[in-house]
Amino acid sequence: MAGNGDRLSPIGRRRLCGLVLVVALGIGLSASRADSSQAYFGIRVVDEATGRGVPLVELETVNRLKWVTDSNGWAAIHEPGWGGQRVFFFVRSHGYEFPKDGFGFAGVALEVGPGKRSVVKIKRINVAERLYRVTGEGIYRDSVLLGEPAPLAEPLGSGKVAGQDSVFAELYRGKIYWFWGDTTRLSYPLGHFWMAAAVSELPGKGGLDPDLGVNLRYFTSQDGFSRPVARLGVEKGPIWADGFVTLRDPSGQERLVCHYAHMESLTKMLDHGLAVFRDEKSEFERLCELDMKDRWCFPAQAHPIRCRQGDTEYFYSGEVFPNVRVKADWHHYVDPKNYEGFTCRGDGESGDDAPLRGPDGRIVWRWRRGAPPVDPAAEQKWIAAGLMKAEEARFLPKDVDSGQPVLMHRGSVRWNPYRRRWMMIAVQQGGSSLLGEVWYSEAHEPTGPWRRAKKIVTHDRYSFYNPVHHSFFDQDGGKKIYFEGTYSQSFSGNAAATPRYDYNQVMYRLDLDDPRLRLAREEGPTDRAEVTAERTSGPADP
Repeated sequence: MAGNGDRLSPIGRRRLCGLVLVVALGIGLSASRADSSQAYFGIRVVDEATGRGVPLVELETVNRLKWVTDSNGWAAIHEPGWGGQRVFFFVRSHGYEFPKDGFGFAGVALEVGPGKRSVVKIKRINVAERLYRVTGEGIYRDSVLLGEPAPLAEPLGSGKVAGQDSVFAELYRGKIYWFWGDTTRLSYPLGHFWMAAAVSELPGKGGLDPDLGVNLRYFTSQDGFSRPVARLGVEKGPIWADGFVTLRDPSGQERLVCHYAHMESLTKMLDHGLAVFRDEKSEFERLCELDMKDRWCFPAQAHPIRCRQGDTEYFYSGEVFPNVRVKADWHHYVDPKNYEGFTCRGDGESGDDAPLRGPDGRIVWRWRRGAPPVDPAAEQKWIAAGLMKAEEARFLPKDVDSGQPVLMHRGSVRWNPYRRRWMMIAVQQGGSSLLGEVWYSEAHEPTGPWRRAKKIVTHDRYSFYNPVHHSFFDQDGGKKIYFEGTYSQSFSGNAAATPRYDYNQVMYRLDLDDPRLRLAREEGPTDRAEVTAERTSGPADP
């Protein structure tokens, strides 16, 4: 060996020494991580039916110390004075339950110690299964501290994002483009308010299985923090964008476009218009400004779908139910005069504030250009006034458990090839937790009637708003679907915000074969004439 070493050049000897140093450092770092992980006591909370780790489970001791499980269901605990003791942990989680003892305490006593691990099983009450947190900091923090594997390329979060509001996702040029509203950071109480963005790969094309997570690559500034992609030249007031769609411009090039609202406050809009994504800059530019009287043409927080009637393709959109449409081409899209509302009001500039009936006494529903659509609130008012029977409503499905109508606030409608129905995932306005109850419903047509609904997710005095079903993640022919929403203390009345999870996106999965959904199903023949397999509607069956 000495002879071989003597034949190395001075540069070769330096490289060999460097390689030995790198290997030694690697071994040292691995040992250091292993030693560090052994300093923690780990509790993993798992679904008793599946064995999968459950995120967002609160563990609290009798002296009011709290931990919240990460996206793997792990909580890493390091309390030097607890070694060898049995410690009682209360176990709580939205939509899950833990058995109570004889005194009514829902919790478990565990022997705590450095390097020890315990598994706690919890029962899921929600129909949908909570999977992981999508955005924010420390997504797999506890797993990292415990030396446990995590599926993300950046398990502690990316884009230096602390929190993000209301997600949109659109397939564009072979990738998933993600957009969020107001985005917070760790370095200052205010973040940015002009739409954040990231891209990810599709599953099977370099992207993670949605069962595991989403590897987000943010558009960032030089400091690494998520940067605005829809500043649009404004100096004051946030920009909220929605209604993202792809269509071809007059030159035939595929473009990503959206509606934007320039806001002064949560309720006051300064102006609005349409914007187009400039790929060379990775940001939106104004396409045109719109008159405030045309606001109804672009429903807030809309997730449009592409539908076909005969030989004509349309974009359908709505805050929940698709009650506005326009032909899916550039010329019609940019001009509000081409937009139609789905209505049962009479003719005239605004129509009478009452449902129009035909000679047979039935309510007459139709698409009408220039007419604002009928929404669930209008139907609710007409029913209260005796102008409409409850069974005539199209947008007020009844809770299959209580029989009471459910007033939906925001959500999405997608075509589902497994059920061969249009499927709604939406949050209730009101209910046991303001904007915290998520519902499932289905219909033969995107305009309904939507007759029955089943609650699939509940939150205890916590908001979960603006949910959206990502049909590009559907699995098993659409039998398993994925949706996410904003988990937020805002509007909930809860004095305590959940660390890390608050004001972030949480992903759920729903198995459509779950027997608890049976009563919400819409049976009978399916009209396939309005279905087309385009980006905004997911993998539909034309």
